[in-house]
Amino acid sequence: MEKQVLGGLQWRINVPNGMSKELDPECSCYCKPWLALKSLVGGLVARVLRFLDKAWALGVSEPKKVIHGFKVGIALSLVSLFYYVRPLYDVFGGNAMWAVMTVVVVFEYTVGATLSKSINRATGTFLAGSLGIGVHWVASQSGEKFEPIILGISVFLLASAATFSRFIPSVKARFDYGAMIFILTFSLVSVSGYRVDKLIGMAQQRLSTIAIGTSLCIFISMCISPIWAGDELHRLIHRNMEKLAESLEASVANYFKDNQSGYPSQEDNSKKTQAYKCVLNSKATEESMANFARWEPAHGPFNFRHPWKEYLKIGALLRECACCIETLSGCLNSEKQGMEHLKGYLKHASMAVCSHSCNVLRELSKSVKTTTKSSKLYLSVGEMKFALQELQNALKSLPTQLILEQVLASQANENKSTTKKECAPPVMEVIPLATLVSLLTEIVARIEEIVDGVIKLAELAEFKAFNEEKIAQNQSTSNNQRSDNPSCETEP
Repeated sequence: MEKQVLGGLQWRINVPNGMSKELDPECSCYCKPWLALKSLVGGLVARVLRFLDKAWALGVSEPKKVIHGFKVGIALSLVSLFYYVRPLYDVFGGNAMWAVMTVVVVFEYTVGATLSKSINRATGTFLAGSLGIGVHWVASQSGEKFEPIILGISVFLLASAATFSRFIPSVKARFDYGAMIFILTFSLVSVSGYRVDKLIGMAQQRLSTIAIGTSLCIFISMCISPIWAGDELHRLIHRNMEKLAESLEASVANYFKDNQSGYPSQEDNSKKTQAYKCVLNSKATEESMANFARWEPAHGPFNFRHPWKEYLKIGALLRECACCIETLSGCLNSEKQGMEHLKGYLKHASMAVCSHSCNVLRELSKSVKTTTKSSKLYLSVGEMKFALQELQNALKSLPTQLILEQVLASQANENKSTTKKECAPPVMEVIPLATLVSLLTEIVARIEEIVDGVIKLAELAEFKAFNEEKIAQNQSTSNNQRSDNPSCETEP
């Protein structure tokens, strides 16, 4: 009966004499909760360890995010002194909490984002506070009967207008946060001012604490290991060019199964063929970084009025090229095998187009990365166009070659009566190759548009010429040599 109740299961333990002993059902009842608790604790510990492992990997791969965390901690520690230090607390009182809230809300990852939110918050608070005090004075002069009516109407009109302005694209892109702060501050001033006598003093204290919080955020963000949105956008664009080159090269090499030197192996192809997806998903990041980069001061090779809009245009062209590469990869992967004898006709020409196209993309990436005008760009574009023309000519001559092969094969088999049907080329087998050539032609056209976009960016951003950059490097090298060897200064 006990075995039937327990489902036929028995618990056994090993005793010192080497024999096993059955456990009573009562002992097993006590063991089950302990085992459940042990598995629960072990699962929680395993999850915590996995989380710590992921956090450590993220910190090692992107140390800038760890630095940003320390910067936020420093800012909050400093602004907390308004509560911890008695003289500062006596001056600001409970309004010091606005400084803490400002740091938490305003401090962002990049300098541009921090500047954007700081300026928006300070401007929105100042305008809303000024209008709120003005409306409160007008309402107080109209008498106690009309004062709440005027305040209510002002809140309705200004809140509605500010909310509608957030739908305007130009306002939403740069001043959306400021409009929201305006609505919040004006509503608080209008509502609280009806019951508060010292409204002006309260507004001054809040404005001063907000100004202190925003100034502290800007100072720490710009002086302690600054992370510029312009630099992040700049790196994102030239990395996307390299990813497109990797995807195109890997897709075509995998299609023709070319593992020679200069092309990635089959194992690397499985990783690199999907690199274009990062380019397709980068639109929101590019627009956000370009918006924040406009707020940043001049730094490094970027002037105050750097043409950040051109980066967005180049990013859009890169996504169009990525769409073509995605279509090419999908067509090549879905194609049935068994066309190796036809691929041989276009393999060399297709690989040449792929190679020269990747060279152009990498040359563009190098030009953007170093902010210099490339001396090999026009030569690479010419080679790409010539290789594409050779591929198109090879495709046009493909049906004739197939007919000749069939005629020769029939003559070898002594088939003297060769009909037109036998000599007709296998059109269905040529269509996939024609699709390949068409997509490569479209990719080359997109790359030419990217070349035009980079050339325009180089003109507007005043990229240095290649020779000037080389001369500057030679001059710096010679100066270093002279400083290391003083005897060189006497040489002519």
